[in-house]
Amino acid sequence: MAALRVTSRLANTLRGVNQPSHTAGIATATVMKTKVGTVKMNKASKEGVRKEQDTFGELDVPNSKYYGAQTVRSVMNFPIGGSNERMPLPVIKAFGVLKKAAAEVNKEFGLDPKVAQVISQAADEVISGQLYEEHFPLVIWQTGSGTQSNMNTNEVIANRAIEILGGELGSKSPVHPNDHVNKSQSSNDTYPTAMHIATAVEIHNTLLPGLEALHKAIDDKAKEFKDIIKIGRTHTQDATPLTLGQEFGGYAQQIAFGIDRVKACLPRVYMLAAGGTAVGTGLNTRIGFAEKVADKVSELTGLPFVTAPNKFEALAAHDAMVEVSGALNVLACSIMKIANDIRFLASGPRCGLGELSLPENEPGSSIMPGKVNPTQCEAITMVAAQVMGNHVAVTVGGSNGHFELNVFKPMMVANVLRSIRLLGDSCHAFVNNCVVGIEANEERIHKLLHESLMLVTALNPHIGYDKAAKIAKTAHKEGSTLKATALKLGYLTEEQFNEWDTRQRQEMKLMH
Repeated sequence: MAALRVTSRLANTLRGVNQPSHTAGIATATVMKTKVGTVKMNKASKEGVRKEQDTFGELDVPNSKYYGAQTVRSVMNFPIGGSNERMPLPVIKAFGVLKKAAAEVNKEFGLDPKVAQVISQAADEVISGQLYEEHFPLVIWQTGSGTQSNMNTNEVIANRAIEILGGELGSKSPVHPNDHVNKSQSSNDTYPTAMHIATAVEIHNTLLPGLEALHKAIDDKAKEFKDIIKIGRTHTQDATPLTLGQEFGGYAQQIAFGIDRVKACLPRVYMLAAGGTAVGTGLNTRIGFAEKVADKVSELTGLPFVTAPNKFEALAAHDAMVEVSGALNVLACSIMKIANDIRFLASGPRCGLGELSLPENEPGSSIMPGKVNPTQCEAITMVAAQVMGNHVAVTVGGSNGHFELNVFKPMMVANVLRSIRLLGDSCHAFVNNCVVGIEANEERIHKLLHESLMLVTALNPHIGYDKAAKIAKTAHKEGSTLKATALKLGYLTEEQFNEWDTRQRQEMKLMH
């Protein structure tokens, strides 16, 4: 089934074609350092601060920021990793979708329509990504439930809504971050919901287009090379012949199966935890809230989200994320094999296998003039290695759901999203800068084919294994051809050799 595409205006925003990297750095203005319980910001003196408070007390918040005290406290408590470790943009956009959906559903259950409307309006700005750089400073290394990022979103939406209504930032009136924006929700069900929304959207918008482009490009090469007979290799040693098209056809099938595996994971990713609240019982929600929110998220994104059938599983375990990561890991294995084969087949140009020529994109050496390297193969195999490493982290995180809540959520979704982005981007680069420009060096392929001793395998049915082995070993020892050796040993006539050799070539061309 063709991959679903986001269709609504709001969902188009989720694509974020020109969005900043989801690991973009924290703006300098938001860097905070702690000193005896106070927060100092390097622009605070210029822009002024306001007082906001949470249940632990009062803190200074820059007047230009929509976040509040809980976000400030998180920055104070988790100065880990620096600007490259921010909560991924797709997660923040997904939170915007969820908060918009919840506000519209809560309106049906009695939330003031004016409050619901302004929450929805502010959530649209979160979804657009325009508030990300300045108002979402938190890193993934925080509470494992993602509570601080849920509150970061609640505070930003509440304060932006207050501003739209002409109120005072930080007043929590007429829009309260907990009572209104987070109504009928808990961090324990909102964060896993955002995880699933972000992952599904990125799979459709980033991963699948890259994989489909790679599959088509390799499959096109398989068709282009269908009549080129070459020597096969097993154990890195000469083996029996096949066509170059058959070799590339194997690569294309690997990617096709990889696409199938990713799509097979999606039904579990489409299941949302929203409505489970703290431990999965749905405390403080109304009957029907979970189903309505899932329907609304589906409407906003154009993807078939549903409410999770068991909220206890949805909060306590993230097997769906581990499953997706596993499918990405298989793709990484496939890509590692394919890219390595291509660069080894293109090794040379004079002293390697030299069966393929790759596009020459940039100089390859600062010391060896004229050297050109298989850089696209190197880049995508590094991506594959990173994806494999990410999967280990996701696996560890998924196995650590203790009792009613898994508390490795931010790390898990960050690694899955990074793998998705890296694979999607690298597939496009590999296609555009390598695969489409691959050329077969037919003269070299023909030379290696006819120097191979393994062509003797075609004689097995006619003269038996032992005599065929004798021909191969003698030819290797004496440096002669298989044909000359076979005739010298008297095992067959020239006419028989030519007939059986021709038959083998015809059979190979039929096997596409």
